This record gives sequence, structure tokens and C-alpha cells, in this order.
Amino acid sequence: MTLRQRLLDVYRAQTPDVVPYALDLSHWFYHRHGLPWDLSTVFEEPDRQLVDYHRAHGVGFSIANLAPFFSVTYAEGVDADSSQEVRDGVPEITWRLCTPIGSIQRTRIWEESSYSWGIREWGVRTEADLRVLGYALGSRTFLPGWDSYTAWSEYVGDCGLVAIGTGYSAIGSLLSLWMGIEGATYAICDWPETVQMVVDQINESNLGLIDLLASSPAEVILMGDNFSSDIQPPHFIERWSADYYREATRRLHAAGKYVAVHLDGRLTGILKTFADIGIDCADAVTPTPMGDLTPAHCRDEAGVDLILSGGVSPDLWLPNAPLDSFKRAVLEWLELRHRSPRLIAGVGDQVPPHADEDRIKIMRDMVDEHGRY
Repeated sequence: MTLRQRLLDVYRAQTPDVVPYALDLSHWFYHRHGLPWDLSTVFEEPDRQLVDYHRAHGVGFSIANLAPFFSVTYAEGVDADSSQEVRDGVPEITWRLCTPIGSIQRTRIWEESSYSWGIREWGVRTEADLRVLGYALGSRTFLPGWDSYTAWSEYVGDCGLVAIGTGYSAIGSLLSLWMGIEGATYAICDWPETVQMVVDQINESNLGLIDLLASSPAEVILMGDNFSSDIQPPHFIERWSADYYREATRRLHAAGKYVAVHLDGRLTGILKTFADIGIDCADAVTPTPMGDLTPAHCRDEAGVDLILSGGVSPDLWLPNAPLDSFKRAVLEWLELRHRSPRLIAGVGDQVPPHADEDRIKIMRDMVDEHGRY
């Protein structure tokens, strides 16, 4: 079977010949080859170097970061733009939203050591700023970019299954993009009615995107707010985003799509939460040692029907982590296949910069040997 066939079997609740092996290598690959990681750039054409690496090393491909599979337009009177500059030798990107009721902007700075963009300036600090965000993001409409998706999917071919990402829910946008955890928490306490209004505005717009993606050629739609149960425990998800995820999942399932949700941290409680919502796949599942659950406990929480995609904690990919610990983590994850074939072998989120390249091949060979049904 090909990697694509194995992934499809898992989503179809069938049993492949071998547990599919898929990694998000983007950060590691760009760091390894000294390539730019620019959040303001889009890959309309497939990133052939990245895909070719996956194919040459027998690694499944699933996430096309920075690929524009749809475009966003705003209502008349709303302007959205971004700009780059270098300040004190450090590149930064600023995004701006200008509306009839005010303007806001947020800035991220390049951090070479982690090959990522840290937050320099949050865009929403006052209740008035929050209303501007709701006005702007609530006015969005979306247009398809299926030609770009088809080009990516055809180039990936049998090497994987390309998902289309939706971006954040409303509360995820506040927590991760515009306010930060502290700012969003205070806002919920200080301006609950305004937060609710803005969340409703943004999620209603998001559902317009869901309707568009329901007509897309993609088999899998990837949602998610980089969930971590210490930041968004089950009761918080139920209060602020569960209804949105339920409705989005209902619409996508009605169109024959599979739904994955991207996690990015602690797992206690939220695997069951998303299983109960009806999500098909928990993506980027990170067990111990960086995560809070062992692989076996992940399956206990998720039940047998939720796909667990992930498996080896990012810290174990680094050269200073004992190779025996890495191999033991791979075997513990693969053991889950005996409890349910709803399993994808990979990394908790991403293979990190500075990772040991040999471990990509080692895990591939271990999956082939020990991941057979």
C-alpha cells in the first residue's frame, strides 16, 4: 500500500497493512537548508524541495504550511495589510486591520534559535480594540483556491494526504494571535458581553469558510487552536468553542469530509472532549515526556474511534536525547495499533530544528518492522 492509501484507510476506519508514517518536517527542513520561514509568504506552487524530501525518505506528507488554498476578502471600508521591516537587526512582520470604528495592528519578530516568529506586540489591548477585531474579522468572505490545492495534491501524489487548514476559531484567534493568554483571560472577566459578541461575529464568518471548504477537493479539513488543556481545559472549550466545532464538524461530515483538530500541548480531558464532539482525528498528539499522558493513557482518553496522529515527543528527536529513549517511544506508540487501527505514527506537532536527521529514517524503519497489522 502507498502512504496515501494507508492514511485514507485510517480515516475510513479500515485497517491498513502498516501504521501510516507522516511527519511535519517544514521547520526542520527549512532550518536544515537555511531557507527562509516567512509568515507573510505564500506557496501558490508546491514546495517541491520539501515534498521531494518526504518522498525520498518514505515519510508521509499532510500539511502544506503557508499554502493559499483559499483567499480572504473584507467588507467595504475594511483594509487588511501586512508589512516587513528590520529593527535593530531583527526582522519583524506587522499585520494591520483598519475599519470605520478604528485600527489595530500586531507584530511578530524573527527568533533564529527556534526558527520561529515570536510576539512583539499584541494587537488588542482595550475593549474598543476588541470591537475593531470583531468588526474586521466578522466581515470576511472567502474565495476558493482549488487550483493551488490540486497542484499540491497532485505533486504529493501517493506520498500523503494534503489537508486544508481553516486557521483558528474565534477564541483561538484571541489567545494566540491578537491578545495572548493573559489579555484574553482578563477580557473574558472584564468585558464578557463584548467578548461573546466578538466570538460570535468571528465564528459566524468562520462558518462561511467551512461551507466553502465543504465543496473543496480535499478529503481532510484541519481545524484547531493549538489546544493545550492547561490553557483550554474541557469546561473552557465547552463555553467558548465547542458549539462552533460541533457545527463545523456537522457541516463537513455532511459533505463527506473528514475533520482533524490540531493540538499543541497538554492532553488531559481534551482528547475525550473532541471524541465526544465527533472529530475524526486528533492531530499533533504529544505524549510524555513533553506531554502529560503516556501513549496508553492517550488511547484510554480518546476511546477507540478517535484517530491519534502524533506519537514521539519533539525533545526525543534532538541529538542529546538518548537514542534508546527515542526508540522506546516509537514502540510504545506503535503498540496502540493492537487497541485500534485509528493510528498515525509521527511526531508531537513538528520535528524541531536541530533534530537528528537519522531519527527520521530510524523511525521509518521501525514503523515498517513493528507497525504491521
